[in-house]
Amino acid sequence: MGMTITEKILAAHTDEERVMPGQLINARLDVVLGHDVTGPIAINEFEKLGIDQVFDPEKIILVPDHFTPNKDIKSAEQAKQLREFAKKHKITNYFEVGRMGIEHCLLPEKGLVLPGDLIIGADSHTCTYGALGAFSTGVGSTDMAAGMATGELWLKVPSSIKFIFKGADFNQWVSGKDLILYAIGQIGVDGARYQAMEFTGEGISSLSMDSRLTMCNMVIEAGGKNGIISPDDTTLKYVNARTKRDYKVYQSDPDAEYAMVYEFKTKDIEPQIAFPHSPANTRNISDVGDIKIDQVVIGSCTNGRIEDLRIAASLMEGKKVHDNVRCIIIPGTQDIYLQAVHEGLVDIFVNAQAVVSTPTCGPCLGGHMGILAKGEKALATTNRNFVGRMGHPESEVYLSNPAIAAVSAIAGRIAHPSEVK
Repeated sequence: MGMTITEKILAAHTDEERVMPGQLINARLDVVLGHDVTGPIAINEFEKLGIDQVFDPEKIILVPDHFTPNKDIKSAEQAKQLREFAKKHKITNYFEVGRMGIEHCLLPEKGLVLPGDLIIGADSHTCTYGALGAFSTGVGSTDMAAGMATGELWLKVPSSIKFIFKGADFNQWVSGKDLILYAIGQIGVDGARYQAMEFTGEGISSLSMDSRLTMCNMVIEAGGKNGIISPDDTTLKYVNARTKRDYKVYQSDPDAEYAMVYEFKTKDIEPQIAFPHSPANTRNISDVGDIKIDQVVIGSCTNGRIEDLRIAASLMEGKKVHDNVRCIIIPGTQDIYLQAVHEGLVDIFVNAQAVVSTPTCGPCLGGHMGILAKGEKALATTNRNFVGRMGHPESEVYLSNPAIAAVSAIAGRIAHPSEVK
């Protein structure tokens, strides 16, 4: 019997020829990632071990992106601790404010995560990098500390679920965000608990890398251990333009065993809206009704890439944000921000009376740059809409793709692009 791409990558990082779902393994790590919230906790745990040095300063990546630029004294102290640890241990890939970005946009952009890698990060959306054909998963700060110390991680091999998106005949304004919201809506927030979500089919092959990164970013919202897409020409073109180190491409065997197989027709999928308070509470845009909003956020590690900003700008050009709406645009990295400037996208946003922020996770986790008050409603391109996620526990967050978010900022309510002329 063959192996899935997830099983092959995990086996390659052990001394085993093959691994099976449920097997406990000790795996070698290619990347250990932390940010300004989880990183300091991991640093404290690392220092308790009494170890003088990290296992490899080139394989640890530290990105202050959650509460930066620092929103208060506590966040400044956390960022300082991260900065000093990076300096002390000569961490090659430490990204200071001005050079950083939202980590899950930054690492693929810089060519730091590659096909065949095994990546852990003390952030749940580390699963993003599966879009490149890597095994990547979120861990706790203690696991991050152990990873920094030893370069290894103990884990259980997940079983795999295959999601086949049949056909490339997408409805207008449907993107990877809609495919993953649709899938989560079908299986629920625990439908893939501790399992690999493997995406395939013509629908996936026709997606851009930006859309694929969006899809794998949100597998944790279905409980997934990791998301993964087998590399193809689109992947390799993206990767080869960004990296200088070697990598290995893996593919699932034709006779690999899956715990479950789902088949969806892309032509049946409309733009999706996730209603409060769950990413699985999805509805077609045609079934939404009249929902007025107070705030729109376009950005985050889910949808802060250049493709997302281009889509939003194309719909906002020559228009104004509704009088009752605050619209916040957050480019995913400094390079994306600069590209948006060069392409005139920032001009479009500012002229539409939206706010353009420096790269930060900011409002996504209710940190800063867009906190909701009691009773307010936001439409966001972010990944979670749990109670209190973006502010007051009596606020509400709806999730959508960037096109829906952009036109909704203009309409003052959740709207379809066809409604805004």
